[in-house]
Amino acid sequence: MMATALVQIGLVAAWLAVVGGVAEGVRRTGRFATEITRKIVHIGAGHVILLAWWLHTPAWMGITASVVFSGVALLSYRLPILPGVDGVGRNSLGTFFYAVSIGVLTAVFWPLGLPQYAALGILVMTWGDGLAALVGQNFGRHPYKIFGNQKSWEGSLTMALASLLVVLLVLGLTAGFTEAVWATALVVAIAATLLETLSFYGLDNLTVPLGSAALAYGLVSWMG
Repeated sequence: MMATALVQIGLVAAWLAVVGGVAEGVRRTGRFATEITRKIVHIGAGHVILLAWWLHTPAWMGITASVVFSGVALLSYRLPILPGVDGVGRNSLGTFFYAVSIGVLTAVFWPLGLPQYAALGILVMTWGDGLAALVGQNFGRHPYKIFGNQKSWEGSLTMALASLLVVLLVLGLTAGFTEAVWATALVVAIAATLLETLSFYGLDNLTVPLGSAALAYGLVSWMG
């Protein structure tokens, strides 16, 4: 058991090290915007949930990692320990909420034997929010504001499409591409986009994954 746990921890740590190394390498070139570096980490790190699912890591491991990285994220807002995500001085707790969401989803869905919902929630946030930010900032030509929070229609559409694809793939590959799965994917995509649009200070890194996972689980359970 201990040997298996050490191997699992080692593989997860290796993946995160690769993601961090790539992000840091990109940052040091000085040729890319800080947001590109952050999204490399944002998208790359999110796939640790797939690795944990594949390795059948125990729930305690995900919860412990969440607590550790939540603490590191909070420190990064004061100290330059996570330069790849530009934590110092940012008016956002997105990285902290990111780590918390992984722990909460692991604690809820791993004991139920339903890791696909934890993966779904994290990947909706990882790909949807990550790509929406990049598209919105680089190609957003039609901005709009919600309670002073500026977004773009291009970014929101990207969020919806990415979320739809993630839910379809995760649920379709585990439960089949049924009508219930298609309907769930559509509803979750709309809900995730609204949550991302209405969130402030990085809170979407918590509301999007938790809301998406809970809604998908509830809808699939209700529709069978």
